[in-house]
Amino acid sequence: MSLFGSIRIGANALRANDIALQVVGQNIANANTPSYIREEVILKPAPTQRVGGLLLGLGVQVEAVIQKIDHFLEERLRGAVSDQGEAETVEQVYAQLEGLINPLADTSVGSLLTNFFNSIAEVLNQPADRSIRNLVVLQGQRLAQDIQRLADRAQRLRSELNDRVKNMAEDINRLLEEIRVLNVRISNTEGGQVSKSDAVGLRDQRLAALENLARLIDIRVIEQPSSGVVVYRGGDYLIYEGAARKVEVVLEAEHGFTKANIHLSDTDAPLNPNSGQLRGLLDARDQVLGDFLDRLDQFAKTLIFEFNKIHSSGQGLNGYTRLTSQYRVNDLDAPLNDAGLPFTPVNGSFQVMVYNRRTGLTKTTDIKVNLGGLGRPTTLSSLVEAINAQVEGVRAEINYEKGVTLRTLSADDELAFANDTSGVLAALGLNVFFTGIGARDISISAEITRDPAKFAASRGGVGTDTLNAIQLSQLIDTPLASRDGASIAVLYNWMVSEATQGSAIAKSVADGARVFEISLRGQKLSTSGVNLDEEAVRMIAHQRAYQAAAKYIAALAELFELLVNL
Repeated sequence: MSLFGSIRIGANALRANDIALQVVGQNIANANTPSYIREEVILKPAPTQRVGGLLLGLGVQVEAVIQKIDHFLEERLRGAVSDQGEAETVEQVYAQLEGLINPLADTSVGSLLTNFFNSIAEVLNQPADRSIRNLVVLQGQRLAQDIQRLADRAQRLRSELNDRVKNMAEDINRLLEEIRVLNVRISNTEGGQVSKSDAVGLRDQRLAALENLARLIDIRVIEQPSSGVVVYRGGDYLIYEGAARKVEVVLEAEHGFTKANIHLSDTDAPLNPNSGQLRGLLDARDQVLGDFLDRLDQFAKTLIFEFNKIHSSGQGLNGYTRLTSQYRVNDLDAPLNDAGLPFTPVNGSFQVMVYNRRTGLTKTTDIKVNLGGLGRPTTLSSLVEAINAQVEGVRAEINYEKGVTLRTLSADDELAFANDTSGVLAALGLNVFFTGIGARDISISAEITRDPAKFAASRGGVGTDTLNAIQLSQLIDTPLASRDGASIAVLYNWMVSEATQGSAIAKSVADGARVFEISLRGQKLSTSGVNLDEEAVRMIAHQRAYQAAAKYIAALAELFELLVNL
């Protein structure tokens, strides 16, 4: 072997250790860089050469500079990031919902509900005091306003989540395009080269982009021989090396609310992630808030109808000279239980009472409501005809809104109602306390607001007793057949407990997801993170090897000089 071969060995050693020191410096420089993957030099013996009958090595050479990464761990980490994104999104929404309900506050719906029914009980002590009845109206208004306010705030929070879903389509498209471009650049950098080195800086960027995408939607990543990656969401690919599919927002109307969903642009197939922030937003919007709004609406609807059924069968200190129904039908000639009313009446009857203020006499007339029996079913038209035909001194008319208006024909007469077993008065909105059909529009009757004396505390006639007020005050704890024996108080407690229990569960799931993600990130750090102590040891080792190689070349230089001088 010639001196030139020996010098080549030394040069190879210098080059290899110089590259190794550069890699160590790169690691040390990026010790605190987020998403940086530690680099590693792969050394191997240089090819041999034949010298006479001998095969002699040419020292060392660098095979590649690669990332120290566990791809299986990275896939698990992306899954954990997706789960954490979903869990934390739901947790945040539950926390906001709890803040809206705030069941322990004096101004919560539960507190106002109790105050409202307590104010009705005060009427029993002073039935003739109009100020006490006015207090009932005021407490009812506060309750109705707070139910409306709660529904409005929950709906606004739901709309905000809907807007975040819309914005997420842009974020997903941006990350897909970023990964697609990085695929092309990595393939061009690594492809066709003899070296097996990774395009480490570009791969770091792609790895960070994949994790950011996984935080939004759950994905599956498969690297190809070309160094590009294929990204799947379920059975659909989002990226195939240098090609990416875009997503778009699709709006769908549901129960008066326009929901935003994300679909693939080319096939219009819904993205439907199983986890990630998008899944959390969809669950929070449609299940957490959507179900809460449905339960709140059902609670308000039950309160309105059940309270009105009792109230409409009672009488106040004053009767009515003119009264218009709150609700209208869609078809004047359809049975009342199928005419489009927000509340459904049943078969039964009610009484119309005409009280003469001058004589003090009351005439009572029974009006039958046939909804399920034999014969002609009761329609709004037939009900108006029956009142006009049977009730003396009262005129009934169908107004332009397809509702009914009742008025007394004499200035001395007042109109009242009693003993409604059909619920038709509450269904039409006659002699009712609450108006509206749910949480968003619950209010107090304008007639009661103008004249609180019309609050129906009596059952035996205009201003005669407080039997109706007793039943109304007890309604909060009365089992309701329409709700399988649950009372108004129980319905409210169920609604609140479902929200608070859901919040506790969501927090527990989010805590678990955070712990698992931290555990996997710790494993990743031990594999792919930079340890300054280890890098210092490698630096000293390669430094010593470089110095030794330099001395080896210096010794060869002396021999070469001696050879020349011979």
